[in-house]
Amino acid sequence: MARRGERLRSDKSPPTGPRCDAPGCEAVGEFRAPRDRSRLRDYYHFCLEHVRAYNQAWDYYKGMSSDEIETNLRSDSGWQRPTWPLGRLGGANKLNPEIFRDPLGLFGQAPPTPRKSAKEAPPELRAALDMLGLGWPLEDTALRARYKELAKRYHPDANGGDRSSEEKLKDINRAYSLLKKRLATPRADDSAADPTAAAAASSRAA
Repeated sequence: MARRGERLRSDKSPPTGPRCDAPGCEAVGEFRAPRDRSRLRDYYHFCLEHVRAYNQAWDYYKGMSSDEIETNLRSDSGWQRPTWPLGRLGGANKLNPEIFRDPLGLFGQAPPTPRKSAKEAPPELRAALDMLGLGWPLEDTALRARYKELAKRYHPDANGGDRSSEEKLKDINRAYSLLKKRLATPRADDSAADPTAAAAASSRAA
């Protein structure tokens, strides 16, 4: 038993195995190397010195023409398996509508909530409403909340300085300014188009 602070002696035996395949080398071939690109699982056995030299000289594409290299690279990109253009296989087989039947109504969904449309809005505001994804009539609180959401999403700092995001944010700012100005100065035709606004206006008049 070794004393405290004393290193244990290593009784590791010298490596054993096949002799190095390098001509004239008597060392043990501890390291494997493929014989050629067509026999990647058939190996030479080299010592450390000669496997290093082998690796430095290894060239998988040695002796290939440029066309052969291109073909080989394309084959490797699909793991040497056959491939077909997208949509070719199965394109002639039409889907059977029976597989989409739902006789028990298990997958039925409630009708989608109708989205407010900008078509009833004044013509000069429709593009701005579409830009912000808003409908008409519009409230100031909804406008400000939507603007904050889009400004945060498309700010250049949040998109790595992307130019397209910067241009998108400019369009959003212009649309927001137009709608904010319009909401601050409502017109008579807005009241006519909005029954709620018309009712409020008539109550104030009374």
